[in-house]
Amino acid sequence: METCAVMVVPCPERAEEILLAGDMPCPRCRGVLRPFGNGRTRTVRGVGADTVTVTPRRARCADCQVTQILLPTELLVRRADSTEAIGNALVAKAGGAGFRSIAARFGRPESTVRRWLRAVREPHAQWLYQRGVDSAVLVDLALLDWPAPQKTTLGHGLNLLAGAAVHVRDSFDINDPVWSLIGFFAHGRLLAPPRPLLS
Repeated sequence: METCAVMVVPCPERAEEILLAGDMPCPRCRGVLRPFGNGRTRTVRGVGADTVTVTPRRARCADCQVTQILLPTELLVRRADSTEAIGNALVAKAGGAGFRSIAARFGRPESTVRRWLRAVREPHAQWLYQRGVDSAVLVDLALLDWPAPQKTTLGHGLNLLAGAAVHVRDSFDINDPVWSLIGFFAHGRLLAPPRPLLS
């Protein structure tokens, strides 16, 4: 039976070129992904009153038949706010702010911000920290030598992810937003996935 998964891509235009050239491997079986239409159009909240509207590309593996949604890293999986919007709230959390002050600062309902902060409790903060370490090792080991001191695991993780993102932008002279690169390094999961509903 055909199933659907999500791949995060930092630049949809580059991903489209790779896909059309037949050079995008299936993350499940390493077969070749082929274009397979589009996913549904999503409009999410950006920073402040800005919105981001995206129609993500869909691809299907010629071998295992699994369909992949190529989700731009400016969006997070199953979230109604952009990576940048949620990321800024997490930076405030790492700096010691509570959900009420974050909600007021960024113009989001308190219940929404509370859910975000619950989704970065210690197990997920540790996971983000490990993504930060992995990203630093990948792009420049020097990022691990003298990281800026942080109060929390979440702060350490975000600091390493940001350092790796800035290093990639500067080294390769690319224009991808820093938060999009952080979203790529975090595999589109700045927040822990929502728990499935019990049936």
